[in-house]
This record gives sequence, C-alpha cells and structure tokens, in this order.
Amino acid sequence: MIRTRFAPSPTGYLHIGGVRTALYSWLYAKRFGGEFILRIEDTDLQRSTEESVNAILEGMSWLSLDYDQGPIYQTHRFERYKEVIDQLFAKGLAYYCYASPEELDEMREGQKARGEKPRYDGRYRDFTGTPPAGVEPVIRFKNPLDGEVVIEDMVKGKVVIHNKELDDLIIARSDGTPTYNLSVVVDDWDMGVTHVIRGDDHLNNTPRQINLYQAMEAPIPKFAHIPMVLGEDGSRLSKRHGAVSVLQYKEMGYLPEALLNYLVRLGWSHGDQEIFTMDEMAALFDFDTVNGSPSSFDSVKLTWINEQHIKRASADHLARHLAPFMTQEGCDLAQGPELTQVADLLRDRAKTLVEMAKSALYFYQDFTEFDADAAKKHLRPVAAEPLQKLLEALSVLPNWEATQIHQAIHQVAEDLGLGMGKVGMPLRVAITGGGQSPAIDLTAELIGQARCLSRLRLALAFIAKRQEA
Repeated sequence: MIRTRFAPSPTGYLHIGGVRTALYSWLYAKRFGGEFILRIEDTDLQRSTEESVNAILEGMSWLSLDYDQGPIYQTHRFERYKEVIDQLFAKGLAYYCYASPEELDEMREGQKARGEKPRYDGRYRDFTGTPPAGVEPVIRFKNPLDGEVVIEDMVKGKVVIHNKELDDLIIARSDGTPTYNLSVVVDDWDMGVTHVIRGDDHLNNTPRQINLYQAMEAPIPKFAHIPMVLGEDGSRLSKRHGAVSVLQYKEMGYLPEALLNYLVRLGWSHGDQEIFTMDEMAALFDFDTVNGSPSSFDSVKLTWINEQHIKRASADHLARHLAPFMTQEGCDLAQGPELTQVADLLRDRAKTLVEMAKSALYFYQDFTEFDADAAKKHLRPVAAEPLQKLLEALSVLPNWEATQIHQAIHQVAEDLGLGMGKVGMPLRVAITGGGQSPAIDLTAELIGQARCLSRLRLALAFIAKRQEA
C-alpha cells in the first residue's frame, strides 16, 4: 500500500509552498487508495511553538486535507531515536565528535583558503584518544567513503551523488536531541512511508538519508522532489510578495478548494483543464506530468480560479464559508433571508467571499443613507412618481415573489410610459442603498416586503428633502 506523509516543522505559519507539498502527497495517496500521514517535526525545541502547531492543524482542517494517521509528534519519539542511534553505535556506524565550534570554523576557513568545498573532515571518525575537556560531543554518522548514491526521483529523474562528496552528518546534537536527518529517516521507516514527496530544497539531504536507510537495513522509499514556489518576480516566495500563510487566504475570502485547485496547477497539468474539483484532482494526479521547473505565484490567476469555484459551488457550501464573513460585518443572520439563497443570488458577482459579504449587507442591515453617486443619478425628483407608484403596487402584493414583483415593476413602467430602467434603477437604489445588485425582482424578494416598503418610503423622503434644498 502506498503511504505518503506531510511533515511540517512548527516554527511558523503553514505556508503556501508547504500546502502544495501536502496536497501532492494527499492526492498521490488518494489516487492509489493509499494512506496519508501528518507528522509534526518539532525536534527544534527552541523554535517550535504550540501556536504554530495549531496553525498547521487549523490550516489542514480548513483545506479538508484529512489524514489517516496523526498528528504524530517527533518529540514523543525521542526514545525510539536513541534506540536507533545505539544500534548504529553497535554496528560501528556512529561516533562522538568533539570538535568545538571554534575548531570547526578554523577547519572551514582553511578549506576555503585552499579552494576546497567546506565540509567536516572526519577528524574524530576513528578517534580513540582521551576526549578533550569541556566539550559536549555531537554524534555523527559514518557515511560510506566510497561508491555512489543513485536517486531515481519521480520529478528530477536520475540523480547520482558520489559518497566522497558527502561528509559525516550530525545525527544527534550535543544535548542528545536527534537532528532532522536522523529522525525523518526513522519516522519514515517506522511509519511505512513508501513515497517521500517534498520540496526540492531537501534534495541535498536525500543521499545522506539513503545511506542512513541502508545502515539501518530499512527499506528505501521512492522520492519526488517538487520545485519551489516563487514570487511573481521570480524570487523565493516570501512575505514581501503578500500573503503566504494559508490562513491569510482564508481571511481574504478564498474558498479552500479554489486555493488547492490553484496550487495543484503550480507545477502539474492535465491537458488544458484549469478548474478541478477535489475528486477530479484525486482521480487524475500523477507525477508523470509534474514540471521540474519552479512556478511563480500569480495572485490574479488565483482570484480568477476562486471566482470560478464560487460560481460552481453548492449554495450550502458557499453559505457555510460565507457565514463568518457576514458575522464579521456585524450581520445577524437571523434577521434576514436564508444565507444559502443570498449566496446563490450573489455567486456570479463576487471574486471572493469578502466581496460577497460586503455586497450582501443590505439583506440583513438597514441603512439611513444612500450611495452618493447612485442617489445623485437615480434618486432625482423625476423618480418620485415611479417610486410612489411602486410603493403603492408593492404594498398590496398578496404573494411576495419575484414573478409578481417583476409584473408590478413592469406595470408601473407601462402605466407611466417609462422604460424599465427608469423604474428599476431608482427602485434598486431605494431598496439596496446603491446602484449594483443582481436582478431587482429576485433581490427584492429576498430583502422582504416590509423592508422594501420601508426603504421606498426612505427614498421618497430623501427625494422630497432634496427638492426642498
């Protein structure tokens, strides 16, 4: 069975690049009926925070990237790492290194001066003398001195690294805590991970880790190193390019499936198709069509994809994600129409849920002022008569339904010999407060009869006051 994992470090927010890695891992497992694991790599005790852990869990929950196992915390597995290190010692494949920071700096400076690649020179690899006083040793792995490591990467293709290019990596710090390279190998072995999917910034670690798998006599997983996500200017994506935390996109009104749709296309394609449901992604995703080159983040394209998902989402799904934004705007959703109906009506006019929430306020909140430009154009003295006729016609409608509202508007226009725009636009401004809304009959139906009549009276009073001025 295929088993993949997402293994973020809780030293900051869950960023966009990490989400894409999680998504590719999740999709690959789903595609082949496998399992997806969430592992929290929190061995960096100084930088790991509970706040970051919560941000990761909240982000994964919002994205609906459900995991079959986890979250598993590396800090709960220290005994297991120590056990493996002891086994490596027993095999003669690990050793204490007593090199002080000053000694290492001096070693690297000398290598640079000679034009050599700075690397640990193995000076304590076979040390049998008396340990120097006052130095808390690290533990290093005895990397093979000869041969080569061959990586058959699912994205990069064949990568060959000669062992003589690798030094003896640290597998435990001087305080005894395991390093990333040790703990990740032990975890992937113990958890039966078959495919390691991660950013290509980890490619340099892979030959070292493969040597560790072999030293532990553990099965070696397959690797897929995916390119970095770059900013729009081609540099590494960072805060200066805008939002990079996944939860910021939630706050900005993006649907989770739209963000995932955008991210899956940052490096993967299926013909010319742009819009995918999660089920389609899971059915189609494979590494055969993952591009080996970095992709640039395009916020305009993301917003367009979000717009398409808003148009296609079910009304219930839209309303569920829209509700927090309405509450944030101070709306009492009990004092107005069903939010599903509002979301359904506004879906074709919004690029984000933030936009949709702001355009939906008049369904739940009354107002005392009109948009200045819209009022100047449409609430003029000439609009008083059609609005008065509408007030009379709409107040006696037995059924407050869009078809009857439309007929009443049409009849007033016909009786006054006016075009529908001369009646409909003043009505729109009167009942919504502005000049933009979906079809006025559908809008009026959802606003409700009592609110519409009250707002018509407000508009007539506004016009009368304007005439007096």
